Amino acid sequence: MEPGDESILSHLRRGSVEYCVLALLRDGEAYGLDIGARLSADGVLMNGEGTLYPLLARLRRQGLVETSWRESPSGPPRRYYSLTPAGQQSLHQFTTVWNQFRDAVDSALLGSHT
Repeated sequence: MEPGDESILSHLRRGSVEYCVLALLRDGEAYGLDIGARLSADGVLMNGEGTLYPLLARLRRQGLVETSWRESPSGPPRRYYSLTPAGQQSLHQFTTVWNQFRDAVDSALLGSHT
C-alpha cells in the first residue's frame, strides 16, 4: 500500500463494512471468527478483528441480525449470527444505493467522454 492508502480505506470502510457483514450472512448463518476471517482475508475490508464484535453487537441491537448459541466440536459454545427480515431489507436497500453510487464514482474517476 502507498502512504495515505490506509486513511482512504478507513473512510471507505466506515460506511460499508456493516453491509458487508449483512451480505456475508445473506446465504446463511456464521459465527464471529468466520465472519472476521472472511472480512480480513485480503486486509481491505477489515485489517483486524478489534472492530468486528462491537459492530456485530450494534447490528444485533438494531435488529438487523439475531444470534443463537451452539455447542462447538472443539472448545466453548459459539455464537452464530443470522440475518433478520429487517437485515435483509437493509441489505437490499444498500445494494440498490451502492450500485448507483459505485457507477457514479466509476464515471467520475474514469471520466465520461460523451
